[in-house]
Amino acid sequence: MVSVTPKARNIEITAESLQEDLARLEIQKQALERELAAVTAHLGSVQRALSALQALMPGSVPTASTARPEDVAAEVPATVAPAPMPSADEAEDGAGAHAEDAPSAGEAEGSKSYGKLTEQILAYFAEAGNTDVRARDVASALGRDTDSGSINAVRSTLDRLVGQSRVRRVGRGLYRAAKR
Repeated sequence: MVSVTPKARNIEITAESLQEDLARLEIQKQALERELAAVTAHLGSVQRALSALQALMPGSVPTASTARPEDVAAEVPATVAPAPMPSADEAEDGAGAHAEDAPSAGEAEGSKSYGKLTEQILAYFAEAGNTDVRARDVASALGRDTDSGSINAVRSTLDRLVGQSRVRRVGRGLYRAAKR
């Protein structure tokens, strides 16, 4: 029988602890990369919408202070690898970044087209009827409860729909279909 010295045992314990930390940090890194990709996509869509609206305003000149997505990407530390962008098929399925709610230039010209998430939420409330639901429940029903970025996209869309009187806020964090 080989006896293990206390120093060797301490090294083993430290190595095991570091292995666990490494696995946890890898998972956290992947989640943050997905969230960064979603924020970057949303930022780009908001900037495109803003520039389209500014182009429609008479006598307006686009401001130089508006950051472009390339500028924002350049500010990300070099230690963070950019998350892969979803393919066109993934984006259509809703598995990619959450830019589906941003209006395009065509929508700014008066078209009443909405993103997939908005339509999914409105369909959910049509089925839910007169029931109070939380944003997390809506996200779960739509399969978008995998990370905080997805749930926050649902919350933001719900807040926008409340502003448009298409959904009602009936309490803190509670939503209900708007009466017709």
